[in-house]
Amino acid sequence: MGTTSSTLSNSINSTHRPMKLKLDDIPESCVAMVLSYLDPPEICQLARLNRAFRAASSSDFIWDDKLPSNYKYLVDRFLDVGCADIVKKDIYARLCKPIWFDGGTKQVWVDKRSGGVCLSISAKALSITGIDDRRYWNHIPTEESRFHTIAYLQQIWWLEVDGDIDFQFPTGTYSLLFRLQLGKIDCTHTKGGLCVDSVLICPSSLGKKLRSTV
Repeated sequence: MGTTSSTLSNSINSTHRPMKLKLDDIPESCVAMVLSYLDPPEICQLARLNRAFRAASSSDFIWDDKLPSNYKYLVDRFLDVGCADIVKKDIYARLCKPIWFDGGTKQVWVDKRSGGVCLSISAKALSITGIDDRRYWNHIPTEESRFHTIAYLQQIWWLEVDGDIDFQFPTGTYSLLFRLQLGKIDCTHTKGGLCVDSVLICPSSLGKKLRSTV
């Protein structure tokens, strides 16, 4: 009788023993739902955990909210593929890399964390009053500029800069930041002057972050 009771008790205990779940056992749809609340860099980090997370991270619905509202315009204008030919995760990745256009005088990219659209315009693409007067202005090559050249005003009297660009930004508030430098640019220029590098247009929420890297 005691032996039978012990065997029955062991059978019941083994039947109700909780199962140990692994990350691979979590449904892909649940993983994708969790990932949709994270920032893109965090999604990409978690995608390295296992196959389930990697597959879930490629779900289009995750990236619908991460891509800027004008992403179709950006794809049509700057990428060599159509929206239907590439998953949205790859669209996001490609737009986060700086894209040169207009003869290398402009650069556009998507901020990888926020999805904000940023546009940088070189001095050569700006309308600077008197820029053709070599008594005052010169274009000087430099590795300190993303465009590898700056406009240098040797004698500062006054400065007038205009710009006009045909570009579709997402709806929002934007900051316009000039990258300027006062003083000597190198040992070959003994007098102080003004360097005009570029103009950055970016969402105002990114303005403070990008101000040091304009």
